[in-house]
Amino acid sequence: MSPFKANYGQDPRMGFEGRKKEKYKGAKRFVEKMKEKAKAVLGKEQEEIKKYANRKQVKVNNYRVGDLVMLSTKDLKYQMVRGKTEKLIERFIGLYTIKKIVSLNTVELELPNTINLYSVINVSRIQKYIGQVEGQKKKQLAPVIIKGEKEWKIERILNKQWIRGKNKYLVY
Repeated sequence: MSPFKANYGQDPRMGFEGRKKEKYKGAKRFVEKMKEKAKAVLGKEQEEIKKYANRKQVKVNNYRVGDLVMLSTKDLKYQMVRGKTEKLIERFIGLYTIKKIVSLNTVELELPNTINLYSVINVSRIQKYIGQVEGQKKKQLAPVIIKGEKEWKIERILNKQWIRGKNKYLVY
């Protein structure tokens, strides 16, 4: 018998031996129950986060090779500004053809050399082209060249305004 056991009735605890398992069964059940509840709550939160993260995701299966698409100018603003106010720049430009479907969310476009952009584009940066409804927009008439200058035939003047010291006409 050790002097400590003689004084206190038990051996000293050193910190590295295990405790008696029968004493803490209730605590063990509580910990297991909390783990299950935490797993259920985390699973529910993951589903909700996934729903909100994927709500604007467009899948590439909506596009096919040869489809006409319009390209977002969001990444092209520094090229597009040139003398225009940034807020007046078109949101989508051009009619470009899909050359190849690269992966689940990227396509390769046939882009002209004037656009300094890599031709493989994420589907979030393109929009499928929907043709105009018949009669929605009239085609602009081609100019008639008379004595080397471009001129247009005017049927009638619809409106006239004085803007910045000049007359502006709305013609048909």
